[in-house]
Amino acid sequence: MARKKASGGRKLEGWKAKSWFKVYAPEFLGKQLIGEVVSSNADNIPGRVLTVSLGELIQDYSKQNVRASFKISEVAGDAAYTYFVGHEMAKEFIRAMVKHRATRIDSTIMVTPLGADRSIQVTITGFTITHARLAQAQEIRAAMVKVVEDFAKEADFGTFVNAMVKGEISKKMFEVCKPIFPVRRLEVIKSEVYLKA
Repeated sequence: MARKKASGGRKLEGWKAKSWFKVYAPEFLGKQLIGEVVSSNADNIPGRVLTVSLGELIQDYSKQNVRASFKISEVAGDAAYTYFVGHEMAKEFIRAMVKHRATRIDSTIMVTPLGADRSIQVTITGFTITHARLAQAQEIRAAMVKVVEDFAKEADFGTFVNAMVKGEISKKMFEVCKPIFPVRRLEVIKSEVYLKA
């Protein structure tokens, strides 16, 4: 049974029957507590979305500029369980990565991890050290896309999301693209999950 938070003084009408529920991240992200929600009816909780700091969630403070979102799928007792619905890097942080004479390379693709019932729209971006010619930028873009698509073919949903938000895919993109042209940073800056039709 979800706990009811005690309130000092007189009780406000409508709040006295409400209970608090602990919300947990998916198992592949350690099933950590990510917040609490309040409701007078547990049936009204599924579908709510919580957005949290990725850096705090995975204990990597280089990811403080990234927010991850989770949707509540089920409630058991005073616990609410979620699934990952996307992440996004702060726009001001991305703008700060833009340097004079550098080339920015973007692409948005849809991938379906191995055996998953959900697809993920992934936005990737790269920054070169100096100005790249069009052909070089196109080659870098194609290489970044191939890394993401190949990873999705071999990884299940949880493994893919872990690699995406923790930087493993970014590192792989960097390794592949570095011989093409000097690159400074390659990132998966945004993702959004869609149920397969």
